[in-house]
Amino acid sequence: MAAEETHHVAKTFMDHLPVLQVVIPLFAAPIIVFIGKRSLAWPIAFAASAAAFVISCILLIQVLDGGFISYHVGGWAPPLGIEYRIDAANALVLALISGIGTVVLPYAYESVKAEIPKKNHTLFYACFMLCFTGLLGMVATGDAFNVFVFLEISSLSTYVLVAQGANHNKRALTAAYDYLIMGTIGATFFIIGLAMLYMATGTLNMADLADRIADEGTNRTIRAAFAFIVVGMGLKVAIYPLHHWLPNAYTFAPSAVSVFLAATATKAAIYVLLRFMFSVFNPSFVFEEWTLYIVFIPFSLLAMFAASFVAVFQTNIKRMLAYSSIAQIGYMLLGIAMLNATGLSATLVHLVNHGVTKAALFMGVGAMMLYSGSAFFNNLNGLGRKMPLTGAAMVASGLSLIGVPGTAGFISKWVLVQAAFENGWWIIAIAIMLSSLLAVIYVWRMFEVLYLTAPDPQSTAKEAPLAMLVPMWVLAIACIWFGFDTELTLGSARVAADGLLAGSAGMAH
Repeated sequence: MAAEETHHVAKTFMDHLPVLQVVIPLFAAPIIVFIGKRSLAWPIAFAASAAAFVISCILLIQVLDGGFISYHVGGWAPPLGIEYRIDAANALVLALISGIGTVVLPYAYESVKAEIPKKNHTLFYACFMLCFTGLLGMVATGDAFNVFVFLEISSLSTYVLVAQGANHNKRALTAAYDYLIMGTIGATFFIIGLAMLYMATGTLNMADLADRIADEGTNRTIRAAFAFIVVGMGLKVAIYPLHHWLPNAYTFAPSAVSVFLAATATKAAIYVLLRFMFSVFNPSFVFEEWTLYIVFIPFSLLAMFAASFVAVFQTNIKRMLAYSSIAQIGYMLLGIAMLNATGLSATLVHLVNHGVTKAALFMGVGAMMLYSGSAFFNNLNGLGRKMPLTGAAMVASGLSLIGVPGTAGFISKWVLVQAAFENGWWIIAIAIMLSSLLAVIYVWRMFEVLYLTAPDPQSTAKEAPLAMLVPMWVLAIACIWFGFDTELTLGSARVAADGLLAGSAGMAH
C-alpha cells in the first residue's frame, strides 16, 4: 500500500485489520476465563490465533511492494494518537508469530493434557492468548510506549506459562522466577531509555521520533537512551552474555510453551531492536555504528562458538536446543552488525527459518517426552526407531539447524556469508562456516541417541498422537520447502531490509 494511501479514515473491515490482529486474541483471553469451561478454552484460543494468522498473511501481501499501512487508533492522527504501522519488516514477523501460534495450539491440545493438571488448562490457554497478543502488539505498534506495554503483557503471561511446568519438574518455578527477575531488569532499562527519548524529543511516536532525531541531531540524552534501549532489549533477545534466563526457561517449561517461546519470543525482541536501530535511530548515527562494531560483532561471534560448544556437552536435549538458540541469535545479531542490505536480509530470513526449525525440534522432543518422561538423552535411546514419523521430522529439522543445502537453515547462513563477503570480512565468513560445524556435532549426538542406540526393552513408546504429528510435520516440511522456494521468505526479507536501511526516511509520513 503506497504511503499516500495511508492517511484516509479507515471505514471498511479490511482497513481495520492492523488492529484486529491484536484485538482478537486480546479479547479471547478474558472470554476464556469468563466462560471458564476447559472444553471451550482450546477452540476459542485456536480460532483467535487462526484469525490472527489469516490477517497477518493479508497484511504481508499488501506491503510486499515496499509500502506501509498506517492505522490511527480511535481516528486520532499520530503523533498525538496511537499508530499501528505495518511494513514488510513487521508483517513478516507477524506472520511468523501468528503462524507458529496457530500450529502450536493443535500440538498443545495433547501435550497440555499430559503435562498440566486439568484445573490449570483454562489458565494456560488464557495466558497463551495474552502472550500471543503481547508479541503481536509489540511488533505491530508504531508507538514506542506501546511497545513497552505489549512487552510487559507478553512477559508477565510468559512467566506464568513457564511456571506451569512445575507439575513435571519443580525447577520450572525457579526458571520462571529467574526469567521474571531478568525480564524486569530488561523492561526497566527499556522504559528508562524511552523516558530519555521523550525528554529529548517530546514525542513517543516512532516516525515522529525518527524525524526529530534526524532534524535536531543527537545529544548526550539521546545517546544514553540508545544505550538503555539496546541493553533492555538485549536482555529480552538473550544476547550473549545476557542469556542466563533462557536455558532453564526453555528446558523446564511445558513442551508447548518451549515450542512457542523458542520460535517467537526472541524473534519479536530482535524485531524491536531492529526497528529502533534502523528506523528511530538512523544508521548514520555514529554512536550506533560503533556500538554495532564494538559490542554486537564480538558478542555475536562469542555466542556462535561458546553457546554451540556448551550445547555439545548437554545431557538434556531441551537444554541443548536452548543453547543452540543462543548461538543462532548470534547469527541474527551478526547480520544486523554488517550494516548492509544483504546482512539485514540474512537476519530477517534466519529469524523466520530458525523459528520454524526450532519449533519442529522442540515439538519432536515434547512428543517423545510423553513416553520417556524426561528429555535426558539416556531416556530417549532408540526412540527414533519406535517413533519413526516423529524421528523423521526431527531429522529434517535437525539438518535445517545445521544448515545443510536444501534446507531453510542453509539459505539464511548462505546469505549471511554473502553479506560478510560484501564487506570484505573474510574472517567473519570463515567463522560462520566453522561455527556451523559445531552444530553438526550436537545434532549428530541427537541422531545417534535416537537411532544408533538400543531402545529400552521395557519402553512402551509408540508413535505420537496425530494432533502432535500433523503440526510437527507442517513445520518439518516448511524446513525443506523454504530451502528450495525462497520467494516468500527471502523475497520478503529483502524488501524489509531495504525499508529498514532507508532509516528515518522509511518512517516518514
